[in-house]
Amino acid sequence: MDDVVDLAIVGGGINGCGIARDAAGRGLKVHLVERGDIGAATSSASTKLLHGGLRYLEHYEFRLVREALEERERLWGIAPHIVRPLRFVLPHVAGMRPRWMLRTGLFLYDHIGGREVLPGTRSLDLSRDPIGAPLREGIRSGWEYSDCWVEDNRLVVLNARDAVRHGATIRPWTACTAARVEDGLWVLTTEDRDGGRRTVVRARVLVNAAGPWAGDVAARVVGRPAAGKVRMVQGSHLVTRKLYDHDRCFIFQNPDGRIIFTIPYERDFTLVGTTDRDYDGDLGAVRISEGETDYLLKAASAYFRTPVGRGDVVWSYSGVRPLYDDGKGAAQKATRDYVLETDDGAGAPMLSIFGGKITTYRRLAEAAMEKIAAMLPAATAGAVRAKAGWTGRAALPGGDFPKEEFGRRVTALKSAYPFLAADQAERLTRCYGTEAPRVLGDARKAADLGRAFGAGLTEAEVEWMRREEWARDAETILWRRTKLGLRLGRDQIEDLGRRMGEIGRAA
Repeated sequence: MDDVVDLAIVGGGINGCGIARDAAGRGLKVHLVERGDIGAATSSASTKLLHGGLRYLEHYEFRLVREALEERERLWGIAPHIVRPLRFVLPHVAGMRPRWMLRTGLFLYDHIGGREVLPGTRSLDLSRDPIGAPLREGIRSGWEYSDCWVEDNRLVVLNARDAVRHGATIRPWTACTAARVEDGLWVLTTEDRDGGRRTVVRARVLVNAAGPWAGDVAARVVGRPAAGKVRMVQGSHLVTRKLYDHDRCFIFQNPDGRIIFTIPYERDFTLVGTTDRDYDGDLGAVRISEGETDYLLKAASAYFRTPVGRGDVVWSYSGVRPLYDDGKGAAQKATRDYVLETDDGAGAPMLSIFGGKITTYRRLAEAAMEKIAAMLPAATAGAVRAKAGWTGRAALPGGDFPKEEFGRRVTALKSAYPFLAADQAERLTRCYGTEAPRVLGDARKAADLGRAFGAGLTEAEVEWMRREEWARDAETILWRRTKLGLRLGRDQIEDLGRRMGEIGRAA
């Protein structure tokens, strides 16, 4: 039975990789397959916030909000390179939610969720405070509160890498084509999407963490349709030129009850999003619609002195959030909570994941591990439960430094590699934390890092992402692992594409 793993996971998004990390760290043998890149779908299309979800309070999702608020500083503590605090400005506008409701919501936001370091809410006079300068006339008051930002795709990759560090097998670009039960074990047939090489994986427990494809995996691959239903909700974002100079984020209310954020993004840009609409199209071809673009531009323009137009847009991205279908009428009212469904009717146990949000992925993984422990032999289950909670204490790769010392890490990297530009040293620290020196190696001058592709991206960094982070093409590097595609020209992108093709042929 040496070839049997405890856990086979289908899906390499934040939930699948979070469960893989937790399980491997508790001593289980884990095998994860993902038919595409790690974290390439929903997990790379978020608003990139670690937040409780202020608006979820009005839908009475108090447990979810509390859990998410508790996770903000915990995740900041284990990944201070890719997580950072942000201050959000909520203007009060007549005719929208009343002042008492907003004050009550912010009071709860400050006090129900384990806030220790992040500053609390304060009132603002936006007619006098420079923070309000970009806003149109007539917006006079509001509040400022705290949440956090995360590099979403990197969070997935770091969880996957830490799972590997604890003994897990992570196989991106590998599809699970069939799953059946034999002698009380799951037998999965997997296929490499490049070479077509097939592999058989035998596992005690199957975890269906395929996100938007969870229903398809349960019905088509496993042959046991899940009882729970997935509601596909599209969320789209625009990246525009920099709309204002300060570092605050705005949260704007809209007449339809929805909200949007405008968030300083990659130093020179602003992120505007998100939308909420039901989606029934091709999950492999999710694109922002003309209607969504118009909606976001109109919503932002209603608040700023200078309207935001299509000429300001430099990029867009869109994803489908696989929410649990709780029967709510409007997409924005559908729960962001997670539901874990167990099924042992096939003769071996399966756990399917529905819903969730990036902020609570670690708590979802812990809840999943409790259910998985009940599916394992008693001795194994006891050992698994004894290690509960470890993921909230152990740093993710590169995050082993105090969260208050990010600036010192940047200074130390610049001192060790004086040829780095200041913004390059900051970006490398933001991406790799204490592992940045491993990326740069023994370089003593810029030329030692190999070919320069532009915007500070070098061959040494590309090689690191290829070797350590499963990066295999220019799209992965420029739009998921980093966002340097915003800064490179077409010729530079094509040069990187050729280089990745050369590496692929050599490999």
